[in-house]
Amino acid sequence: MYKSLAVSLILLFSFGCSNSHTKQPDSKDQFSNELSELKEYFQIPGLSVLVTKGEQIIFEDYLGFADIDLEIPMDSVTTIQMASLTKMFSAIAVMQLVEEGKITLDEPVNTYVNGRGLGDSIQIKHILSHTSQGIPGKHFYYNNNRFMMLGDIIEKASGKDFKTNIYERIITPLKLQNTYLLKDSMQVVLEKRKIAQPYFLGGQPIKGYMERKPQPGFIDYGFSAAAGVSSTVRDLSKLSTALDNNTLLNDSSKKTMFTSFDIGIPYGLGVFTQEFMNEQLVWGYGQYDCYSSLFLKVPNKDLTFIIAANNNLMSDPARLIAGDVTYSLFALSFLKNYVFEFDAIPLFENQITLPTLKDRLTEDNLEFYRKKLLAQSLAATFMYRYADEEGGLSKQILNLTFDQFLDYEEYGDLILMRNLFMLKSMGSFRGEEEFKDFDQQFEALGQKLLNIDKENPYANYYMANYFHMKQQQDSSLVHYKKIVEAQNFSPWWYTWEAQKWIDENYTDQ
Repeated sequence: MYKSLAVSLILLFSFGCSNSHTKQPDSKDQFSNELSELKEYFQIPGLSVLVTKGEQIIFEDYLGFADIDLEIPMDSVTTIQMASLTKMFSAIAVMQLVEEGKITLDEPVNTYVNGRGLGDSIQIKHILSHTSQGIPGKHFYYNNNRFMMLGDIIEKASGKDFKTNIYERIITPLKLQNTYLLKDSMQVVLEKRKIAQPYFLGGQPIKGYMERKPQPGFIDYGFSAAAGVSSTVRDLSKLSTALDNNTLLNDSSKKTMFTSFDIGIPYGLGVFTQEFMNEQLVWGYGQYDCYSSLFLKVPNKDLTFIIAANNNLMSDPARLIAGDVTYSLFALSFLKNYVFEFDAIPLFENQITLPTLKDRLTEDNLEFYRKKLLAQSLAATFMYRYADEEGGLSKQILNLTFDQFLDYEEYGDLILMRNLFMLKSMGSFRGEEEFKDFDQQFEALGQKLLNIDKENPYANYYMANYFHMKQQQDSSLVHYKKIVEAQNFSPWWYTWEAQKWIDENYTDQ
């Protein structure tokens, strides 16, 4: 399990020993090289990438293929499904309606969508901020189904359908020629749209692992207030500039969108927002089964990073739905090269030792380095399904992190808990004894999160499965029941999984 990576992966990982963080003249080349490494590591067929400083493009590249079989390269007019970045478009439309005096953020959602089973205490701002579940306004739980209700609100408040609103308010005035709401395949033909072909990673199982190879995927047709926009990085850059210049919204509305809904909530209105190393990061992401995207702004630096791919691995491994963009290796590469100027820090590390790590750490880069290690471990755990050595690499990085950064209960979060859960779960499935480690860290993080919110469906789900692996079924039942009995939660995958387990194991109850 602790063998070195295969030659191809060894070549992938970069090394460095200097602890200097002085800006180097080749940071653009280093960023480009790291994007190529990430593309190869995650087997992404094609990437579109853009970085702007103000209104100036300071980096732009198109890597790989929009169509592998036909060898059609990615380019500036090849559109990609941006999935949940649609939420940003919808939020802009809602805030415009607020500016026009047609709605208020404090109005009950039932004013516009009565009959959906929501209480009157749930307001428009709760839907926009993903805080409508549980006690409204208190906790962040990303929910597509409820966000889709904004489409009805936009239509009833404006008197026009959702599509017309998005085109008239955003797409047409900004002249976004390669941005559209994708309804069906006929639209692609009639509008002569150039679309990157969809792919997913996988194939024939090899010795219990999935083949690490791009496979043809499918396009997700249909749109709503939560998803459905197709676009390019250049068009999204125009949208970013319009936000910066207050072309679409006044400054007050924009600040409301970009400000965290409440302390500890990583979301504003329609966009994520968080602070990392004293910099505000405003961002959104998209993820379909075969596409992914990321839109990241650093307002104080006047920098914007936009990237999109024709498989889901630009987003999925980082578990962005939980609200921390710094678990994304793509985001970290941008941040270290353009924002924090940690050019000498290697993005990937393999078989690093604790003395070597300590030699690289400085007071300035400590927080960044810790997050980089956690992000690489998370990525390796995701890729463990494709290669045996990735599980050992993830475990090694976690041990190193916990040895160097002892206060894991302070910096640990739901994403780290999930990483530990997935690593243990996949190791247990394969009968690998060493993956019985990390019980102490896992249980401590679970307790921490459930003390904050006893109904946290993700923490309860991970704890329930953890006890199931330990054959402690009564303890599993406690956490599964918390999921199915939670008040004011729309049923989702964790609800169905919990109910299924209860039905199969406690039929009489």
